[in-house]
Amino acid sequence: MKISASLGIAIAALGIALASFSLAAHADCAYPKAPAAIPDGKTASEAEMLDAMRAFKAYNEEVTAFGSCLDLETKNKAAGTAQLMQLKTLQMKKHNAAVDELQQKAKVFNEQVRLFKARAT
Repeated sequence: MKISASLGIAIAALGIALASFSLAAHADCAYPKAPAAIPDGKTASEAEMLDAMRAFKAYNEEVTAFGSCLDLETKNKAAGTAQLMQLKTLQMKKHNAAVDELQQKAKVFNEQVRLFKARAT
């Protein structure tokens, strides 16, 4: 009887530990990193511009995935808590910062694309 009660408690404790670990594993939404460099449209080769375009497409996908991760993190952390609105506000600020950075970097890249295309004319 004592063994089965102890075993039940150990299993319950293990279940709680695993659930906590699972939430912690999902809680790390990696902030997306912008491409390291934007080629100079006045001097870049077509291959460099295409590589940069691919990098920006991947970056855009990372920002989108970051937003989805933050949504999931909010649901996991705040389920049934009184701090739901506070957490949602914090996560929204993180996502907005990532989107703002993406837009700023994309604007600079698009300027370089226009310079690159102007060379061809």
